[in-house]
Amino acid sequence: MMVEVVVNYKKVMSIHFLLSILFLFNSCNGTNKTISNSFKETQKKEIIQTQISVSNEPKSIVYSEEIISSHLDSIKKTEEVPFETVLDSIETFNHILWNSLLQKYVSSQGNVSYKGFKESEKELDDYLEFLSENTPQNSWTKADKLAYWINVYNAFTVKLIIDKYPVKSIKDISGPWDISFITLGNKTYSLNDIEHKILRKMGDPRIHFGIVCASVSCPKLQNTAFESSKIEKQLNNATKEFLADSSRNDLSQNSIKISKIFKWFSSDFKQNGSLIDFLNTYSEIIISQNAKKSFKDYDWNLNE
Repeated sequence: MMVEVVVNYKKVMSIHFLLSILFLFNSCNGTNKTISNSFKETQKKEIIQTQISVSNEPKSIVYSEEIISSHLDSIKKTEEVPFETVLDSIETFNHILWNSLLQKYVSSQGNVSYKGFKESEKELDDYLEFLSENTPQNSWTKADKLAYWINVYNAFTVKLIIDKYPVKSIKDISGPWDISFITLGNKTYSLNDIEHKILRKMGDPRIHFGIVCASVSCPKLQNTAFESSKIEKQLNNATKEFLADSSRNDLSQNSIKISKIFKWFSSDFKQNGSLIDFLNTYSEIIISQNAKKSFKDYDWNLNE
């Protein structure tokens, strides 16, 4: 079953947008009545105020039942779904399009099918345009902004690669991190702008394990989108997973051979103590403060 939703990217409001999809989906499954009955008048008025303005030439996006179901899998599907439960599941900015692409073209080990992304370039471009037309607002929480900017970095990195594909390494592209090719709202950014001027300034060193530079030695590209409601757990898991991967870090009590990420961004990992303190927070191994330290060679080959 396919549900077609027509929206104007420039004026779409995330809450109303996802609710529209949800109601269409449940209507097709005969449950729209129970959800509609759970509306309170005040809530109904607030949502009406955020209705989508449809342009003369709207863009059409087709969502499959599978995509919608996967985003709503946290909602218990009983005969009655309280509206508050539905509302709680909705992100300030919804990354459902990116999540769908990641599920299709990134393995659980982080291997990326750039050929697959190339075949679905229109869907990727739709998501990138959605990012461009719905930039962070002052009302967004730090979690909202973290999820947005990490997904921006990763999605546009994939775009950079598939525009030049096939390549063996991101370094085969001239100055890949300095190209100003990312347009969001009325501003243009490079990958370096997003990493150094936005994400690093948010003061969370775990971002280095969320953003991915399309290379073997990078942290793996997660096959689910980052979401504000899950960002703490997602960043913790990404950090722990990276440290536990012996191909990227060898850790023992008295000796560590670690990724050059910890060398390049050393100050980020010393905000609340030493580098060893940071590693011990997320490692399964307790490392001595006097442990011998060295760095692994960095493999820039594509993370296919």
